[in-house]
Amino acid sequence: MGDPKKPRKKWMGPKHPWIKERLVRELELVGRYGLRNKRELWKLETLARYFRHRARSLLALPPEVREKEEKALLARLNELGVLPENATLDDVLNLTAEHFLERRLQTIVYKKGLARTIYEARQLIVHGHIAIAGRKIRSPGYLVKKDEEDLVDYAPTSPYAKRRLEEQVQQEEAAS
Repeated sequence: MGDPKKPRKKWMGPKHPWIKERLVRELELVGRYGLRNKRELWKLETLARYFRHRARSLLALPPEVREKEEKALLARLNELGVLPENATLDDVLNLTAEHFLERRLQTIVYKKGLARTIYEARQLIVHGHIAIAGRKIRSPGYLVKKDEEDLVDYAPTSPYAKRRLEEQVQQEEAAS
């Protein structure tokens, strides 16, 4: 059963560690998304693998049985913002780690323009300058749901938020 104090490993590394194409691809993804190490990438690859496995097992079921579970799976992936609303199980089979990398808080902070670089986005999150709906999130790997995406902003107590507010006031005064 394992030690209850130690959590179960949430990732599965590559089966063969020294395949050059995989190493190059992983290194490129780590750089593009500002990951700390490859383990962060492997966690998301494991998550994508899990959803693909669930989709394959659903395809093996009879249609009347799989319909309910298929809707639940697609609703979950739609809620995460990984797939569109009209997605099918075939779309789930095409999921990759990049779909989940796009939903990380670090990536969304960078793409919203709250940080100049992907690495700065990570630092802002870890230092507590980023909040979702006013609640500080300090994990760059947090998967942002589709409805939370618009709520990502600087934390109310952050000096970045205060600076932005001052700039907005100055712009309004200059405009009037």
